[in-house]
Amino acid sequence: MNFTEIGTFFTASPLGTTLLLCLGWAALIWVLSVVTREYSWIDRSWSVCPLIYCLMVAWDTGLQNPRVILMTVLVGLWSLRLTYNFARKGGYAPGGEDYRWKATQDKMNPVVFQLLNITFVAPGQMLIIWLFTSPIFQAWEAGSAPLGAFDLIVAALFLLFLVGETVADEQMWRFQQDKKKRLTRGESTDPPFLTTGLYRLSRHPNYLCDMALWCTFYFFGVAATGEWLHWTGLGFIALCLIFAGSIPLTESISASKYSGYREYQASTPVLVPIPWRIKQSSKT
Repeated sequence: MNFTEIGTFFTASPLGTTLLLCLGWAALIWVLSVVTREYSWIDRSWSVCPLIYCLMVAWDTGLQNPRVILMTVLVGLWSLRLTYNFARKGGYAPGGEDYRWKATQDKMNPVVFQLLNITFVAPGQMLIIWLFTSPIFQAWEAGSAPLGAFDLIVAALFLLFLVGETVADEQMWRFQQDKKKRLTRGESTDPPFLTTGLYRLSRHPNYLCDMALWCTFYFFGVAATGEWLHWTGLGFIALCLIFAGSIPLTESISASKYSGYREYQASTPVLVPIPWRIKQSSKT
Protein backbone atom coordinates (compact mmCIF):
# COMPACT_ATOMS: atom_id res chain seq x y z
CA MET A 1 0.00 0.00 0.00
CA ASN A 2 1.53 3.32 -1.10
CA PHE A 3 1.06 6.73 0.51
CA THR A 4 -1.73 7.65 -1.89
CA GLU A 5 -3.70 4.53 -0.96
CA ILE A 6 -3.12 5.19 2.73
CA GLY A 7 -4.34 8.76 2.33
CA THR A 8 -7.40 7.57 0.44
CA PHE A 9 -8.23 5.08 3.21
CA PHE A 10 -8.16 7.81 5.86
CA THR A 11 -10.32 10.22 3.86
CA ALA A 12 -12.65 8.18 1.65
CA SER A 13 -14.92 6.67 4.30
CA PRO A 14 -15.99 7.31 7.91
CA LEU A 15 -14.09 4.18 8.92
CA GLY A 16 -10.84 5.87 7.96
CA THR A 17 -11.70 9.39 9.09
CA THR A 18 -12.84 8.23 12.55
CA LEU A 19 -9.72 6.09 12.92
CA LEU A 20 -7.58 9.10 11.99
CA LEU A 21 -9.39 11.19 14.60
CA CYS A 22 -8.89 8.38 17.13
CA LEU A 23 -5.13 8.32 16.54
CA GLY A 24 -4.85 12.11 16.71
CA TRP A 25 -6.91 12.22 19.90
CA ALA A 26 -4.73 9.52 21.44
CA ALA A 27 -1.60 11.59 20.74
CA LEU A 28 -3.22 14.66 22.32
CA ILE A 29 -4.24 12.70 25.41
CA TRP A 30 -0.72 11.41 25.84
CA VAL A 31 0.76 14.92 25.56
CA LEU A 32 -1.76 16.29 28.08
CA SER A 33 -0.99 13.47 30.53
CA VAL A 34 2.74 14.23 30.36
CA VAL A 35 2.30 17.99 30.66
CA THR A 36 -0.29 17.97 33.45
CA ARG A 37 0.78 14.71 35.16
CA GLU A 38 -2.88 13.68 35.23
CA TYR A 39 -3.87 10.41 33.60
CA SER A 40 -7.65 10.78 33.56
CA TRP A 41 -7.69 12.51 30.18
CA ILE A 42 -8.63 9.16 28.68
CA ASP A 43 -11.49 8.89 31.21
CA ARG A 44 -12.69 12.36 30.20
CA SER A 45 -12.75 11.25 26.56
CA TRP A 46 -14.40 7.88 27.16
CA SER A 47 -17.99 9.10 27.10
CA VAL A 48 -17.77 11.55 24.19
CA CYS A 49 -15.68 9.76 21.55
CA PRO A 50 -18.21 7.02 20.68
CA LEU A 51 -20.90 9.61 20.04
CA ILE A 52 -18.55 11.70 17.87
CA TYR A 53 -17.65 8.64 15.79
CA CYS A 54 -21.33 7.73 15.36
CA LEU A 55 -22.24 11.30 14.40
CA MET A 56 -19.50 11.29 11.77
CA VAL A 57 -20.91 8.11 10.26
CA ALA A 58 -24.48 9.43 10.39
CA TRP A 59 -23.40 12.66 8.69
CA ASP A 60 -21.66 10.70 5.95
CA THR A 61 -24.95 8.94 5.16
CA GLY A 62 -26.73 12.26 4.86
CA LEU A 63 -28.86 11.19 7.83
CA GLN A 64 -30.59 8.75 5.48
CA ASN A 65 -29.62 5.41 7.04
CA PRO A 66 -32.28 4.45 9.65
CA ARG A 67 -30.10 1.86 11.35
CA VAL A 68 -27.17 4.26 11.68
CA ILE A 69 -29.53 6.92 13.05
CA LEU A 70 -30.95 4.49 15.62
CA MET A 71 -27.48 3.41 16.71
CA THR A 72 -26.35 7.02 17.01
CA VAL A 73 -29.36 7.99 19.13
CA LEU A 74 -28.75 5.07 21.49
CA VAL A 75 -25.05 5.88 21.83
CA GLY A 76 -26.06 9.51 22.44
CA LEU A 77 -28.20 8.43 25.40
CA TRP A 78 -25.33 6.35 26.75
CA SER A 79 -22.92 9.25 26.27
CA LEU A 80 -25.25 11.69 28.05
CA ARG A 81 -25.60 9.37 31.04
CA LEU A 82 -21.90 8.66 31.40
CA THR A 83 -20.84 12.29 30.87
CA TYR A 84 -23.33 13.49 33.50
CA ASN A 85 -22.26 10.87 36.03
CA PHE A 86 -18.57 11.59 35.48
CA ALA A 87 -19.09 15.35 35.71
CA ARG A 88 -21.02 15.29 38.99
CA LYS A 89 -18.21 13.25 40.55
CA GLY A 90 -15.76 16.01 39.60
CA GLY A 91 -14.05 14.04 36.84
CA TYR A 92 -13.70 17.05 34.55
CA ALA A 93 -12.36 19.37 37.25
CA PRO A 94 -8.61 19.98 37.63
CA GLY A 95 -7.25 17.28 39.90
CA GLY A 96 -10.29 15.08 39.32
CA GLU A 97 -8.14 12.09 38.49
CA ASP A 98 -9.48 8.59 39.10
CA TYR A 99 -7.98 7.23 42.33
CA ARG A 100 -6.94 4.03 40.57
CA TRP A 101 -4.30 5.84 38.52
CA LYS A 102 -2.49 6.83 41.71
CA ALA A 103 -2.75 3.26 43.01
CA THR A 104 -1.32 1.95 39.73
CA GLN A 105 1.57 4.42 39.85
CA ASP A 106 2.39 3.43 43.41
CA LYS A 107 2.72 -0.21 42.35
CA MET A 108 4.91 0.42 39.31
CA ASN A 109 8.34 1.78 38.52
CA PRO A 110 7.96 5.34 37.07
CA VAL A 111 9.64 4.36 33.80
CA VAL A 112 7.45 1.29 33.43
CA PHE A 113 4.35 3.37 34.12
CA GLN A 114 5.32 5.87 31.42
CA LEU A 115 5.79 2.99 29.00
CA LEU A 116 2.30 1.85 29.94
CA ASN A 117 1.04 5.39 29.40
CA ILE A 118 2.51 5.75 25.90
CA THR A 119 1.30 2.31 24.78
CA PHE A 120 -1.95 1.44 26.55
CA VAL A 121 -3.33 4.30 28.65
CA ALA A 122 -3.66 6.72 25.73
CA PRO A 123 -3.43 4.94 22.32
CA GLY A 124 -4.53 1.50 23.51
CA GLN A 125 -7.70 2.64 25.21
CA MET A 126 -8.57 5.11 22.47
CA LEU A 127 -8.32 2.29 19.93
CA ILE A 128 -10.56 0.11 22.09
CA ILE A 129 -13.16 2.90 22.27
CA TRP A 130 -13.07 3.12 18.47
CA LEU A 131 -13.36 -0.65 18.20
CA PHE A 132 -16.43 -1.10 20.42
CA THR A 133 -18.14 1.66 18.44
CA SER A 134 -17.14 0.06 15.12
CA PRO A 135 -20.31 -2.03 14.50
CA ILE A 136 -21.79 1.19 13.14
CA PHE A 137 -19.44 0.80 10.17
CA GLN A 138 -21.21 -2.44 9.31
CA ALA A 139 -24.51 -0.59 9.28
CA TRP A 140 -22.92 2.09 7.10
CA GLU A 141 -21.54 -0.47 4.62
CA ALA A 142 -24.90 -2.26 4.40
CA GLY A 143 -26.60 0.89 3.17
CA SER A 144 -30.03 2.20 4.09
CA ALA A 145 -31.78 -1.15 4.48
CA PRO A 146 -35.00 -0.86 6.52
CA LEU A 147 -35.02 -1.75 10.19
CA GLY A 148 -36.34 -5.17 11.12
CA ALA A 149 -37.64 -6.94 14.20
CA PHE A 150 -34.10 -7.99 15.15
CA ASP A 151 -33.02 -4.33 15.27
CA LEU A 152 -35.90 -3.51 17.60
CA ILE A 153 -35.00 -6.41 19.92
CA VAL A 154 -31.36 -5.27 20.01
CA ALA A 155 -32.43 -1.67 20.69
CA ALA A 156 -34.70 -2.81 23.53
CA LEU A 157 -31.86 -4.81 25.12
CA PHE A 158 -29.50 -1.85 24.76
CA LEU A 159 -32.00 0.39 26.56
CA LEU A 160 -32.56 -2.26 29.25
CA PHE A 161 -28.85 -2.42 30.05
CA LEU A 162 -28.62 1.38 29.87
CA VAL A 163 -31.37 1.67 32.48
CA GLY A 164 -29.60 -0.90 34.66
CA GLU A 165 -26.34 1.03 34.44
CA THR A 166 -28.11 4.29 35.23
CA VAL A 167 -29.86 2.83 38.28
CA ALA A 168 -26.61 1.31 39.57
CA ASP A 169 -24.74 4.61 39.25
CA GLU A 170 -27.58 6.53 40.89
CA GLN A 171 -27.66 4.11 43.83
CA MET A 172 -23.89 4.47 44.26
CA TRP A 173 -24.08 8.27 44.01
CA ARG A 174 -26.79 8.53 46.68
CA PHE A 175 -24.91 6.16 48.96
CA GLN A 176 -21.67 8.12 48.65
CA GLN A 177 -23.42 11.45 49.24
CA ASP A 178 -25.16 10.09 52.33
CA LYS A 179 -21.87 8.64 53.54
CA LYS A 180 -20.17 12.03 53.23
CA LYS A 181 -22.95 13.69 55.25
CA ARG A 182 -22.69 11.05 57.97
CA LEU A 183 -18.93 11.38 58.22
CA THR A 184 -19.25 15.18 58.39
CA ARG A 185 -21.64 14.77 61.34
CA GLY A 186 -19.21 12.36 62.99
CA GLU A 187 -21.52 9.37 62.50
CA SER A 188 -20.36 5.91 61.55
CA THR A 189 -21.26 4.21 58.28
CA ASP A 190 -21.79 0.49 58.52
CA PRO A 191 -20.96 -0.96 56.13
CA PRO A 192 -18.84 1.77 54.53
CA PHE A 193 -19.53 0.39 51.05
CA LEU A 194 -22.78 -0.20 49.17
CA THR A 195 -24.37 -3.65 49.58
CA THR A 196 -28.04 -2.91 48.84
CA GLY A 197 -30.12 -2.44 45.70
CA LEU A 198 -28.42 -3.80 42.60
CA TYR A 199 -25.24 -4.11 44.64
CA ARG A 200 -26.87 -6.90 46.63
CA LEU A 201 -27.08 -8.91 43.40
CA SER A 202 -23.67 -8.03 41.96
CA ARG A 203 -20.58 -6.25 43.27
CA HIS A 204 -20.29 -4.34 39.98
CA PRO A 205 -23.73 -4.09 38.33
CA ASN A 206 -22.71 -0.97 36.41
CA TYR A 207 -19.75 -2.79 34.84
CA LEU A 208 -21.94 -5.77 34.01
CA CYS A 209 -24.52 -3.59 32.26
CA ASP A 210 -21.87 -1.65 30.35
CA MET A 211 -20.27 -4.81 29.00
CA ALA A 212 -23.67 -6.26 28.09
CA LEU A 213 -24.70 -2.99 26.44
CA TRP A 214 -21.74 -2.88 24.06
CA CYS A 215 -22.01 -6.59 23.36
CA THR A 216 -25.62 -5.91 22.36
CA PHE A 217 -24.48 -3.02 20.17
CA TYR A 218 -22.46 -5.49 18.08
CA PHE A 219 -25.66 -7.23 16.99
CA PHE A 220 -26.78 -4.15 15.07
CA GLY A 221 -23.96 -5.07 12.70
CA VAL A 222 -25.30 -8.61 12.53
CA ALA A 223 -28.75 -7.27 11.70
CA ALA A 224 -27.27 -5.07 8.97
CA THR A 225 -25.12 -7.68 7.23
CA GLY A 226 -26.37 -11.10 8.31
CA GLU A 227 -22.80 -11.93 9.36
CA TRP A 228 -22.60 -13.31 12.89
CA LEU A 229 -18.80 -13.12 13.08
CA HIS A 230 -17.06 -9.89 12.12
CA TRP A 231 -13.88 -8.03 13.07
CA THR A 232 -15.92 -5.36 14.87
CA GLY A 233 -16.61 -7.93 17.60
CA LEU A 234 -13.07 -7.30 18.81
CA GLY A 235 -14.40 -4.11 20.39
CA PHE A 236 -16.65 -5.53 23.09
CA ILE A 237 -14.17 -8.37 23.69
CA ALA A 238 -11.40 -5.82 24.36
CA LEU A 239 -13.76 -3.83 26.58
CA CYS A 240 -14.49 -6.93 28.67
CA LEU A 241 -10.75 -7.53 29.03
CA ILE A 242 -10.30 -3.98 30.34
CA PHE A 243 -12.93 -4.60 33.00
CA ALA A 244 -11.33 -7.96 33.80
CA GLY A 245 -8.12 -6.06 34.57
CA SER A 246 -9.62 -3.09 36.43
CA ILE A 247 -11.99 -5.03 38.72
CA PRO A 248 -9.22 -6.82 40.68
CA LEU A 249 -7.42 -3.50 41.19
CA THR A 250 -10.61 -1.79 42.37
CA GLU A 251 -11.43 -4.63 44.73
CA SER A 252 -7.92 -4.88 46.15
CA ILE A 253 -8.14 -1.18 47.09
CA SER A 254 -11.57 -1.69 48.70
CA ALA A 255 -10.41 -4.79 50.59
CA SER A 256 -7.42 -2.90 51.98
CA LYS A 257 -9.65 -0.03 53.19
CA TYR A 258 -12.62 -1.93 54.59
CA SER A 259 -12.31 -4.95 56.86
CA GLY A 260 -15.73 -6.32 55.92
CA TYR A 261 -15.22 -6.17 52.18
CA ARG A 262 -13.94 -9.73 51.89
CA GLU A 263 -17.16 -10.98 53.48
CA TYR A 264 -19.06 -9.03 50.83
CA GLN A 265 -16.90 -10.65 48.16
CA ALA A 266 -17.67 -14.08 49.58
CA SER A 267 -21.44 -13.52 49.64
CA THR A 268 -22.05 -11.54 46.45
CA PRO A 269 -21.08 -12.42 42.83
CA VAL A 270 -18.54 -10.14 41.20
CA LEU A 271 -20.65 -9.59 38.07
CA VAL A 272 -23.40 -12.00 37.03
CA PRO A 273 -25.99 -12.64 39.78
CA ILE A 274 -25.96 -16.24 40.99
CA PRO A 275 -29.27 -17.23 42.69
CA TRP A 276 -27.87 -19.34 45.49
CA ARG A 277 -25.19 -16.78 46.37
CA ILE A 278 -27.75 -13.97 46.35
CA LYS A 279 -29.96 -15.97 48.70
CA GLN A 280 -27.01 -16.58 51.00
CA SER A 281 -26.15 -12.87 50.92
CA SER A 282 -29.70 -11.86 51.91
CA LYS A 283 -29.47 -14.00 55.06
CA THR A 284 -26.18 -12.50 56.25
